[in-house]
Amino acid sequence: MMVCEYKPGLEGIPAAQSSISYVDGQKGILEYRGIRIEELAEKSTFLETAYLLIWGELPSKEELEAFEHEVRYHRRIKYRIRDMMKCFPESGHPMDALQASAAALGLFYSLRDLHNPAYIRDSVVRLIATIPTMVAAFQLMRKGNDPVRPRDDLDYSSNFLYMLDEKEPDPLMARIFDICLILQVEHTMNASTFSARVTASTLTDPYAVVASAVGTLGGPLHGGANEEVIQMLEKIGSVENVRPYIEHCLETKSKIMGFGHRVYKVKDPRAIILQGLAEQLFEKFGYDKFYDIAQEMERVVEEKLGSKGIYPNIDFYSGLVYRKMGIPTDLFTPIFAIARVAGWLAHWKEQLEENRIFRPTQIYNGLHEVTYTPIEER
Repeated sequence: MMVCEYKPGLEGIPAAQSSISYVDGQKGILEYRGIRIEELAEKSTFLETAYLLIWGELPSKEELEAFEHEVRYHRRIKYRIRDMMKCFPESGHPMDALQASAAALGLFYSLRDLHNPAYIRDSVVRLIATIPTMVAAFQLMRKGNDPVRPRDDLDYSSNFLYMLDEKEPDPLMARIFDICLILQVEHTMNASTFSARVTASTLTDPYAVVASAVGTLGGPLHGGANEEVIQMLEKIGSVENVRPYIEHCLETKSKIMGFGHRVYKVKDPRAIILQGLAEQLFEKFGYDKFYDIAQEMERVVEEKLGSKGIYPNIDFYSGLVYRKMGIPTDLFTPIFAIARVAGWLAHWKEQLEENRIFRPTQIYNGLHEVTYTPIEER
């Protein structure tokens, strides 16, 4: 029997062939279908980028308008799902609520016609359209309020921000939010995408695929890190406390949230864009003292750990952007999921094209030839 080398976390082991996105961690390059992330952030929209990822090419004007129209008019959720969400505990985390709600969609759309392009498109539209509605609905219902109905006259990002507080957002804020979704929509074979592809390989429905990925994204070592960045900045409190805090983390070998990446050995290109977006928000809507703390942290960490390739990742600045928008901290990761669902669906669709169920092996390190002991002798 062949002996395989054990790689904790499957680090560096290819799990699939994919043409969806590409990362060069040494040069700080991220591409979606060959297009640099900087160009998409400047020129594209979230729904256009989602179309690019899922169907493999930029849409024509007519194709994009048709896709936007479908998404716009599928934003509402079944009243039974709303009723179910009202029974969730108010203290529950929004990611748990989202995972349960996404899975529940599969009860209403249980047909698994995975070889039918119309079924695939309908599923893509329904999930991209309704996930933001469910996130916003739970945010209001956990406060004892009825959810805000989607507005068909608002674009994707403006509508989500509107559903949070029933106030039409400033155009700059809506555009910056849309760019944030573009930055978070896809990133090769990360943990949640791997989870999505493993689930998809069983040929279950796409709602179970997304629910599986949402559960994976919720962990603090993945999407949940952006919440912990804000908690860390609150704990530090001032610029003067930054260096002692980092030195203490290094002495105790504690993780510094928002720094370091499994792939990037330079500053995450998405973090560079997000930092610029944060500065745009501060210029128009007022400064945030946490930004001074964040900048000092970046300087000190680069001084201490730059030689090891430890730099800010996407989570470090995304929280500051959402904080300035007035979004509650525990909604940061659900917003990540709003974006990433399109990436997961792109991988779901790609997995179906040449599917083989995932069945990795293991290296057994347990005992052999153990004699059973009767319960009365234990």
